[in-house]
Amino acid sequence: MKLKILFIVLLGVCCNQVMAQRKKDKQPIAKVDSVKKDPLSTIITKNTETKKGLFNIYRTGDKYYFEIPDSILKRELLLTTFLVKTPGGSPKFGGEQMNEKVMSFDKGLGNKINLRIITLMTKSDSSNAIAKAVANSNIDPIAIVFDIKAKGNGGKSSIIDVTDFLQKENSFTMLSPEVAKRLNLGAMASDRSYVKSFASYPVNVEIKMVRTYAATAPAKVDRYTVALEAAKVGGAATMEISTSILLMPEKPMVGRQFDLRVGYFADNSGYIPLSDDQQNIKDKTFIVRYRLEPKAEDMERYKRGELVEPKQQIVYYIDPATPKQWRKYLIAGINDWNVAFEAAGFKNAIIGKEWPENDTTMSLEDARYKVLRYLPSDTPNAYGPNIHDPRSGEILQGYIGWYHNVMTLVHDWYMIQAGPNDPRARSMKFDEELMGELIRFVSSHEVGHTLGLRHNMGSSSLTPVEKLRDKEWVEKHGHCNSIMDYARFNYVAQPEDNIGPKGIYARIGDYDKWAIKWGYTYTGAKDDDEDKKIVSQWIVDSLKANPGLWFGGEGRNHDARCQTEDLGDNSMKANEYGIKNLKHVVAHLPEWTKEEGDLYKNLAQMYIQVVTQFNRYATHVSSNVASVYETFKYPGDAGEVYASAPVEKQKEAVAWLNKYVFETPTWLLDQNILNKIGAPIHLSSVRNIQERQMAVLLSDRVFNTMNLMQQRFGEANTYSMNEYLSDLKQGVFSELKTNKPIDQFRRDVQKSYVTGIIRAMKEGEIGNNAIGLLFSPGAAEETPLTTNTDISALLAVHLENLRKDILAAIPATTDKDSKEHLQYVADNIKRALNKRFDTK
Repeated sequence: MKLKILFIVLLGVCCNQVMAQRKKDKQPIAKVDSVKKDPLSTIITKNTETKKGLFNIYRTGDKYYFEIPDSILKRELLLTTFLVKTPGGSPKFGGEQMNEKVMSFDKGLGNKINLRIITLMTKSDSSNAIAKAVANSNIDPIAIVFDIKAKGNGGKSSIIDVTDFLQKENSFTMLSPEVAKRLNLGAMASDRSYVKSFASYPVNVEIKMVRTYAATAPAKVDRYTVALEAAKVGGAATMEISTSILLMPEKPMVGRQFDLRVGYFADNSGYIPLSDDQQNIKDKTFIVRYRLEPKAEDMERYKRGELVEPKQQIVYYIDPATPKQWRKYLIAGINDWNVAFEAAGFKNAIIGKEWPENDTTMSLEDARYKVLRYLPSDTPNAYGPNIHDPRSGEILQGYIGWYHNVMTLVHDWYMIQAGPNDPRARSMKFDEELMGELIRFVSSHEVGHTLGLRHNMGSSSLTPVEKLRDKEWVEKHGHCNSIMDYARFNYVAQPEDNIGPKGIYARIGDYDKWAIKWGYTYTGAKDDDEDKKIVSQWIVDSLKANPGLWFGGEGRNHDARCQTEDLGDNSMKANEYGIKNLKHVVAHLPEWTKEEGDLYKNLAQMYIQVVTQFNRYATHVSSNVASVYETFKYPGDAGEVYASAPVEKQKEAVAWLNKYVFETPTWLLDQNILNKIGAPIHLSSVRNIQERQMAVLLSDRVFNTMNLMQQRFGEANTYSMNEYLSDLKQGVFSELKTNKPIDQFRRDVQKSYVTGIIRAMKEGEIGNNAIGLLFSPGAAEETPLTTNTDISALLAVHLENLRKDILAAIPATTDKDSKEHLQYVADNIKRALNKRFDTK
């Protein structure tokens, strides 16, 4: 009976356990199924930081997620990486772009999202049979594959984990090789690198990252590498980097093809269009510009030549961090460009506005808003970059970086260049109106860059020098045809000319109006090829009617017409006037720079600016020697593309340098200034300028160019080396005929001359530069080889003749220091000629 009861009890217990287990099994299975079906709840929690926009960004703990809507799959996105903050002493500054990629997301195999890099190398219109071959032969590379962690928005979006993408080095967000090399950076230190902030807006995503890299001070510092203080002290360098992802237009704008004769920035990615009727393949490059079109209802009026407002106005907002007193001047600099857009048929095309106060619906990082950002930096600079669509050149995001200390720059320029003509420039602190007008000028220049315009360094060379002193003419037309030139202020005007600010300031000029007209006039062409036929003819017709619309490039081609900081069609005449004004400045500098408790810091600062300006004048002139004129032309345009600078202008340059540089400029050695601002070392500023200009005149580039020009155009049509050296020697060694005492500066100039000739002679025979070219990237363009040419022989003969002239002059030289100097120079030449073939 006891056994039976025990059995019944055990049976009941077992049944209860089975029932309980079944119940228990049922409940957990249901819970597990529910978690698997809703993984989103483990990603987005109550502690998740969320930013909604183009695609949503989530941060949960130390994890980052993108929510990619199906609607932007396969849409092209432009990723751009910028430097935001850099280490002290860096040659790279915040705002500089490092890299750019076009990318897209698409569905991959399985539960995956692909991130592809879009290549724009070959494209073909679908109407061409070859389009099938292009489609069959090209595939955009998959850069990264992400697992889909969850689905959102009712299954219409994919959530991916991008933690590694943001926090580790990859081809999208890494430093550019050029930046890493210049700063001598090593691997990224992950423990000292992190995401600083992230935000998402309707058309863009902005992510800022702090990155720390191993850094060492290079053994050799040159123009390719620098020694950062942080690298010396801590062996590391930290910087802030910004990555922007921008949604590109679904349908690209009709691009305007780049033309060398008008100065626009161009997209350098280019692409190769393929079509059935091609016999050769040429790539296409588009200028960078905003999309500016008439409204549909105004199209007929626009075609009739009436001014109409654009469909979408170009609006620039002023950073609310900008000091209030300068905002109206910055806005005026923006609005100044409306006169240029009117030439393209648009009124009120561009406008500057203050950023709305306390408007939480707007953000400075939202790509829909163009902003002038005010940067609290001691760097005296401003810049105007843009982000554009590489498929068409359309500017998608534009901004201006404005450094606080740009005011120091314009103050110093204006005092030195305009002080003799404008009494307001004669103090260390300008009144608000004057500083505001100078800010307006810089603002206009930088806005020009954001509109797509490059520098036009040749524009100032089109103004006759004497017109710069003509009050009526220069106040009406301005001293330069383009605000995109570096023609700061009218330093040619003399006090007796009584020229007012209108004839001293830079302004929007005829070239600027023409460039905007060419780049922004709406043609309504169906494609860029049709557009090109229309706008190319405009250039031919306009330049024929007005040569003043010439675009002279950015001054990197040794064309003396295209220099920075110069004025007028003749550097020698312009800078003779410039020196007269500098003498006036030096005479009044102690008075103009006087401030209580200053200890002559102001005087030292502005004296250095005078010396710098004088060196600019000398450089403008020396650039005329062996200058090659480059005038971009197309077949059918009249005239040559390349020509030697006129012989008479080169001879004039040598005469100017002999008179104003190599004869001691005693006006710059004012003891009333030098004895107050520093030790006698300041006397070296004159000697440095003399040596620098002598090095230019006796450079391999000058000799090589003269040699090649003589071969191409003949000795009768070019400035021959023999004639050049004879002219230079007559000025540098004029005392050989006059027997006057040779002062210390002149003795240094003469030794510098002989040393330069000897160096060039040896280079022509031994070819040391040929070895250097193997180890110096980019040097081939800057250091032409003179070996195996007639150059060395000509220099040797010149030295021998110079030695004979010196020896003949020594007996008649009565000054002891001069006689010993001449004997030393003669002996030095003899030693050099005797060792001509010594390669040690």
